[in-house]
Amino acid sequence: MLSLARLFPIALAAMLFPACTAVPDAPPPDATPPGRAVRRMAASRLTAVVISSKDELSPWVESRFTQGQGPDDADGGSAVPISPDGYFITADHVLARSAGRNIFIIHGQQGGLKATKARIIWRSASADLALLHIPVATPNHYSWTPPNQWLPAGTPVIHSGIATGFRSEPGKLVTAIPPGRGNAARFKHDIPLEPGDSGGAVIDARGQLVGVNSAVEFLVPLETAFFIESEANRPNVRALQRAIEADRRSNPL
Repeated sequence: MLSLARLFPIALAAMLFPACTAVPDAPPPDATPPGRAVRRMAASRLTAVVISSKDELSPWVESRFTQGQGPDDADGGSAVPISPDGYFITADHVLARSAGRNIFIIHGQQGGLKATKARIIWRSASADLALLHIPVATPNHYSWTPPNQWLPAGTPVIHSGIATGFRSEPGKLVTAIPPGRGNAARFKHDIPLEPGDSGGAVIDARGQLVGVNSAVEFLVPLETAFFIESEANRPNVRALQRAIEADRRSNPL
């Protein structure tokens, strides 16, 4: 039997070895920009979150905002469809004033727009991410970029937010997202955002979801603001999928 004096360095080495395993250097980015097909796809999946004390928004939304009365107390932002059965991810701060009010997802449905009440499944203020669900099929949803792959700085991306998503130019990642740990990361890109874009999708040239818009940073030296970069967040994709599967079991359609 080994003595404690001999076991201790062996155990210590076993604990340190994984921590000392080097992460491979990031590969160079694929410079292929998102094409028209990806931009059309992003436009078709553009989704809004509206928070209001109103009980119903459908007549207003289904008339494309021309009939009926819209909410005069609305808060909200953008959201991203991430499953075929009604799960959406957004920025947590979009829900900052949701207590005691209704949360509506405004999404494409059979060639038109539909407003559906949503449930909050999970929120994280520290990650600025939240998971919502509506009891509606959502076949037009995003798949995540693989968690075991690098997303190097310089990777071309576009974004899909309700304020600027139809008119923003493609940009690129400013910070890399390394593989591992489900790819959970806070990262930056160089696409200017506006209020309403929070919670919108950041998408690569293959149409896969990179992350969710969170904030925009400006430099204000005097009276003129200069755009610096935008911030976004990516959840632990594997943990997020486990949360979705647990909610499916608890709330079968």
